[in-house]
Amino acid sequence: MDLDDLYQEVILDHKRNPRNFGPMPDANRNVDGFNPLCGDHIHLHMKLAGDVIEDVRFEGEGCAISTASASLMTEALKGKRVEEAERMFEAVHALLTEEDVDPDLGQLGKLAIFSGVRQFPSRVKCASLAWHTLCAAIQDDGDEVITTE
Repeated sequence: MDLDDLYQEVILDHKRNPRNFGPMPDANRNVDGFNPLCGDHIHLHMKLAGDVIEDVRFEGEGCAISTASASLMTEALKGKRVEEAERMFEAVHALLTEEDVDPDLGQLGKLAIFSGVRQFPSRVKCASLAWHTLCAAIQDDGDEVITTE
């Protein structure tokens, strides 16, 4: 199985069966994110205990890439310290936007499948929406995140 096949398989699996999808009544951080170009909308719920992400969930509707990215992100972040999550954001952002970036599989794991997204600039915002929303949640910025740049 090549990377393209794996990419499609993982994306479709997480679109059909998103992990950590649904409300979180005890969340202490809640942020909305919106991608007007594709219509993706996410509501991110996060429970921080000190500097540890105890739990993270999401709700909303979006394309397969947006939903899969949010699903994979939530799986990767549970139990991580905020600084680890911020480093992971930087790694994913570089993966999505910079040329010639080799994914750090040790840090990114399954998230490395998004390396092909940068070839489709209009889809980068789909894959990065959940991550930008995460940053707003970490910073406790209650404003809605809109990916327009």
